[in-house]
Amino acid sequence: MTTIAGLIAAHDAAALAFGAPDREWMTYGNLRNLSASVGEVLHAAGIGRGDRVAIVLPNGPEMAAAFVSIAQWAVTAPLNPAYQEDEFAFYLDDLGAKAIVLGADDDGPALAAAQRFGLSVLRLHAPADAPAGTFTLSA
Repeated sequence: MTTIAGLIAAHDAAALAFGAPDREWMTYGNLRNLSASVGEVLHAAGIGRGDRVAIVLPNGPEMAAAFVSIAQWAVTAPLNPAYQEDEFAFYLDDLGAKAIVLGADDDGPALAAAQRFGLSVLRLHAPADAPAGTFTLSA
């Protein structure tokens, strides 16, 4: 088991993968399904192995699930959501990022920096009543 996908596959589908206070747990079966759907979105957006994807999300189960699921398909780089536009621009340029993942309504400095470089913007939508870590990704 030398890959993230291999580590995830080793767990029973009903085993608990991600949790958060006052929320239902995400199972490994759901995590495998999420990872497959994330791969489809990335592929449709022209993002594949070796491409770099910056993730700008607050700490929490959705950030963790996004990191684990995206890292199966592309190089991932989590960035601090508290950075200013010039800091984001520096890191996005330094990474050679092809895309950035932002929360559904995030229109702050990370978006402005991504637009400077013409990056693909992927939006993470996390339903409040869904199990911890559950999200959809859209280009």
